Amino acid sequence: QVQLVESGGGLVQPGGSLRLSCAASGFTLDYYAIGWFRQAPGKEREGVSCISSSRISTYYADSVKGRFTLYRDNARNTVYLQMNSLKPEDTAVYYCATDRVAFCADWAIRKYDYWGQGTQVTVSS
Repeated sequence: QVQLVESGGGLVQPGGSLRLSCAASGFTLDYYAIGWFRQAPGKEREGVSCISSSRISTYYADSVKGRFTLYRDNARNTVYLQMNSLKPEDTAVYYCATDRVAFCADWAIRKYDYWGQGTQVTVSS
């Protein structure tokens, strides 16, 4: 059974850092693209980042470029989202998702079949 579980969220001050994890079970993660999304209260879900299969290509929303880094630990079947220089506007529930394809084409808008439950990130002084 395909399952994704996010962890690593929490409360951090502006300018701080967090590392989010997306742990996969039921499939071999390194063969598939993983997307990260976030949703703030009263707002629609937005794409944050995508990492492709094992050839490794990454994509980022303009709002997080230069601050967030997405990478894989295939031995642990896990994708990590390193979040640096966090801003209050980064506050949201963060989700990882996959549709078990290898590429990140149209990653921010395409339909994903499998989602984690989300992890809360709050950036506040």
